[in-house]
Amino acid sequence: MNFIKTAIDGVVIVEPRVFKDARGYFYESYNENEFKANGIDCRFVQDNQSKSSYGVIRGLHCQTGDFCQAKLVRVLSGRVLDVAVDVRADSKTFGQYVAVELSDEKHCQLFIPRGFLHGFSVLSETAVFSYKVDNFYNKESEWGMRYDAPEFNIDWKVPADRVITSEKDRIEHSLKDVPSFTL
Repeated sequence: MNFIKTAIDGVVIVEPRVFKDARGYFYESYNENEFKANGIDCRFVQDNQSKSSYGVIRGLHCQTGDFCQAKLVRVLSGRVLDVAVDVRADSKTFGQYVAVELSDEKHCQLFIPRGFLHGFSVLSETAVFSYKVDNFYNKESEWGMRYDAPEFNIDWKVPADRVITSEKDRIEHSLKDVPSFTL
């Protein structure tokens, strides 16, 4: 595996070694020893999966307090723009984000440490999205900001008239409202 640092400390693109032949392909999507050797020491406790249509934007979400989560995200089918926004109060990159296109063709993953808002937009007809987290979900600890918050000015690569979101993705919080994190 190749671990590629991004512009924000802790956010890492994980590029697997893919072995292809006449039967198809094989790759290791997670190897605890390799992750630890590259500075990612998480005990993942839950796997989640979603399927979405073109134009869906899920996010920006996080878990706060004792339920803060690190994530390892990937696309099993389709293509998405994945976004991680740094909301760690003491971070030099507070309020900045990393946007990475993930797809079933490239097989790359994105590791997002605790203290980040996370979201993605679906760029293909459909996408199946999968992610591991290092802490269990707790509804009372859920927090988020609008995907189109002016503080970030994220280009989700979906025309505004084609965006599909849920009610919780229209929350009107701002960066000044970010709760503290257990990191």
